[in-house]
Amino acid sequence: MKTLDRSKLEQLLDAEEQLFHQRHPKSYELYQRARKSLHGGVPMLWMVRWAGSFPVFVKEAKGAHFTDVDGNSYLDLCLGDTGAMTGHSPEATVTAITEQIQKGITLMLPYEEVLWVGEEFQRRFGLPYWQFTLTATDANRFVLRMARMITERPKVLVYNYCYHGTVDETFIVLDEEGTPISRPNNMGPQVDPRETTKVIEFNDIAALETALSARDVAAVLAEPVMTNIGIIHPDPGYHEALRELTRKYGTYLIIDETHTICTGPGGYTAAHGLQPDFLTIGKPLAGGVPAAVYGFTEEVARAFSERLVLEDSDVGGIGGTLAGNALSIAAMKATLQNVLTDDFYARAIALQEYFTAGVEGVIQEFGLPWIVKRLGNRSEYWFRPTPPKNGGQAAAAIDHELDRYMHLFALNRGILLTPFHNMALISPETTQEDVDYHTQVFREAVQSLFG
Repeated sequence: MKTLDRSKLEQLLDAEEQLFHQRHPKSYELYQRARKSLHGGVPMLWMVRWAGSFPVFVKEAKGAHFTDVDGNSYLDLCLGDTGAMTGHSPEATVTAITEQIQKGITLMLPYEEVLWVGEEFQRRFGLPYWQFTLTATDANRFVLRMARMITERPKVLVYNYCYHGTVDETFIVLDEEGTPISRPNNMGPQVDPRETTKVIEFNDIAALETALSARDVAAVLAEPVMTNIGIIHPDPGYHEALRELTRKYGTYLIIDETHTICTGPGGYTAAHGLQPDFLTIGKPLAGGVPAAVYGFTEEVARAFSERLVLEDSDVGGIGGTLAGNALSIAAMKATLQNVLTDDFYARAIALQEYFTAGVEGVIQEFGLPWIVKRLGNRSEYWFRPTPPKNGGQAAAAIDHELDRYMHLFALNRGILLTPFHNMALISPETTQEDVDYHTQVFREAVQSLFG
């Protein structure tokens, strides 16, 4: 197995940064202007972490590609970190948006189309009742409130290095001794998450039972496959144990499919026959328009309704003025009908398998201690020899400099990967030629490091 020369990596990274500046003068000019009105020169905080020291400013995007203000064209394998998994501006969604804009955008009243959307979520995920939000973060917040209200229990259980948007309770990790602590750089937590949350490692059934046995956990909030710390699959039988133990101890099970919708039309839940009490999902549902939903069982609906005071339903912490607006509903209907279809998933998953095989071939050619993990039309390469079983192992494997180099090398050659964790998504418009080009660029990057 070859080892990485860190001094060479530093030199190569410096050269790629210089190349990035040479190829993006207009983006740099706009970035400098943005710094006078936008904090950090970006419209959202995490954009300060882009590998080139400033973000590329986009001119236009369509399908699986976009062009920046300097005229550079890119294959987009980031796709808004799943938000644009449908491809940029799919025709059916654009048509529905254009038509709905003429008829009204938001009224705080229902529209007939919302019935079709609710029934489609019933069909895809198997849960009978649905509600709408604008983000999966809000969906998760709302179902946690519902679970606590029904069970009258104070705690939530999450996994070490989990990802559920900006839900306060989830910013908790285990330190090297296995002690729960607030996640490093948890910004201004309203409450110390150790007061609200228990945290365990994914795939640890014994720890799961220990955490639930105190009967103070209202809900387990879980991605069915961990994603934002890399793709970590459940061990065989883990989901069966998770469902059995949550029922045994009277704890609700929330499955967050926001990233794992890459598995198929009904996410990992439908593909593997999961039986959650709640399901949350956002990001790609409306083709890029902000939209998210949460669903729940008949039992949850009944228990919640029994505790709901009608006069206080608008000030109880669940809701949103723009949630379920006509524009997002129209976009969801068109996207579900025409884009996130069985045909798309069949083709995209096959293409992602081809993508994975290409990357694995390069890794084998150079004898690297790296691996690739895949879930549906999503895959990610790791700089470690074996798949991590949990978030702690995955976090320990992060190599920020190497991540940055691989991302920037690809960006300078017209490929956008998801920043910070080398993830690639296949959209409806991605082609085999696009995948072959990524394999070529990936090999060039590896050659530059180990050749």
